[in-house]
Amino acid sequence: MIDLYYWPTPNGHKVSIMLEETALPYRVCPVNILRGEQFAPEFLKISPNNKIPAIVDTDGPGGAALSLFESGAILQYLAEKTGMLMPADAVGRYRAIEWLTFQVASVGPMFGQCGHFLGYAPQKIPYAIDRYRNETLRLYGVMDRRLANEAYLAGALSIADIATWPWVHVRWLHQIEISEFPNVERWYRDLGARPAFIHGAALMENVMKIGDPDDETREAFFGKSQIVQGAPG
Repeated sequence: MIDLYYWPTPNGHKVSIMLEETALPYRVCPVNILRGEQFAPEFLKISPNNKIPAIVDTDGPGGAALSLFESGAILQYLAEKTGMLMPADAVGRYRAIEWLTFQVASVGPMFGQCGHFLGYAPQKIPYAIDRYRNETLRLYGVMDRRLANEAYLAGALSIADIATWPWVHVRWLHQIEISEFPNVERWYRDLGARPAFIHGAALMENVMKIGDPDDETREAFFGKSQIVQGAPG
């Protein structure tokens, strides 16, 4: 059984979609990041970076429980556990890891900063908006050129697609017109029609809140709680 520590965000959706694709049994352990539950001591034991998603596999390697945080590590672990969504050949495997790393090192951070300055920052800062939206557009161009010649980012459907799709799913926050990137649009719609993507993205969608934070959420996301969490009393 996989315990999924989760809240409905693009990063959370990566793992819920993966679990749906692999049909692994899982139970959802909600962590309300809007209200600071990510700083609870019991959660920090699982995810010391106070971020979702995280998992505990009660039947990990050797039958022992294993906890993991960071979505890229979780996706790679689940792919190896199931033998799914990671090519078996060395070249294909490293191609999938390459594009997974593209997501965790570029798409996630840059799209995230774009969304922050457009949807969360209390003041509009033109330089920051232009900087991160231009980088977001550049990354869409990288994906569009790749997908002009491949059905999926790594060639075959893989954890790289599962990691990237949820960030395209919230493109409205980044003010992206997907029709300007027709190959990304085709890829996004094809994946979005898969039952696992539909069900994974719908998990707890009734409490999903992107942008326009209230004061409590702003403190949980960007305030002193980020600094003092886990510090000695």
